[in-house]
Amino acid sequence: REEQEVQETQNEKDQSEVQITHPNQIEESGKKQAKKAKKKVSTDLTKLSIDPRDIMESMGIPFLSLSKNRKAPIVYESPDGTTKVRISCHSEHYIASIYDWDIIQCISGKIQEVINSNEDIPPRTVIIPRHKLLKELYKHNGKTNQKKIEESLNRLQTTLIDTTIRNEDYRYRSGFSFIDNWRYTERKDVKEFKITLSDWLYDGICKDGALLKVHPEYFKITSGLQKVLYRIARKHVGIQNKSWDFSIEDLHKKSGSERDLRKFKHDLKKIISDNDIPGYLFELIDENDKTTVRIINIRKYFKEALTQSSLPVSPIQTYD
Repeated sequence: REEQEVQETQNEKDQSEVQITHPNQIEESGKKQAKKAKKKVSTDLTKLSIDPRDIMESMGIPFLSLSKNRKAPIVYESPDGTTKVRISCHSEHYIASIYDWDIIQCISGKIQEVINSNEDIPPRTVIIPRHKLLKELYKHNGKTNQKKIEESLNRLQTTLIDTTIRNEDYRYRSGFSFIDNWRYTERKDVKEFKITLSDWLYDGICKDGALLKVHPEYFKITSGLQKVLYRIARKHVGIQNKSWDFSIEDLHKKSGSERDLRKFKHDLKKIISDNDIPGYLFELIDENDKTTVRIINIRKYFKEALTQSSLPVSPIQTYD
């Protein structure tokens, strides 16, 4: 059966590539469709591979569960009290996880293409062929992983968000989710997902300079904590800075982990020992009876190491 599902997914590649369509265009019919077609994103754009992007303002704040079965709310407040977040879910569902967020990163990448093209206003509703989404998420079994994607979309739709982000002085109160709705369509020649983002998430994606590229190897990470550490590193260290230091307590808070601090520190040390987060190295530093975590940009480090003989050739040597 698994071979059959793999073959089914492969056969879907004969379908049209990723389409991005405005909601009003989707509902148009008959003669109006021909006139509206001119306003769609160019076919050259939609034939490009998805180049995933992450939303910078969400990368250092715990909007997502590290596990796939969390129901307890996530509550976060920044040290200065200006940023507050409360994430909860309906009783019959779980909070959206960091694994579910992979889908949002793919959608953000397609919206970035539209922004870069200057050809149209980015749509809030996106249509993606099933095989294309499975490929980008490194999932290969058609029907089996389709069900997992549907479960992810349900969690993204039913997770409730209350935050001061882009509402710092609480001028209004509102409840919203990551996506407003989704639909899967399967006919003889069509297998595709139609996903509509919430206004809040859409506005965050479309802000100037809001998105950061995601390393392709990120989607192969299976640990929730590793995923969140990559996102924290990508936001704070990025590709410009050489390194960034965090206290373990700060990382624990930013991760939104349900593990107590002692167990979190144990998990963190294991990840630092393995050091296989793409693009970055993590180092524990003990100074003045205080332990901090230094996140190192690999490319920046090696570039500097080649010009300064005082630096070790590999940052891994600094762990000794």
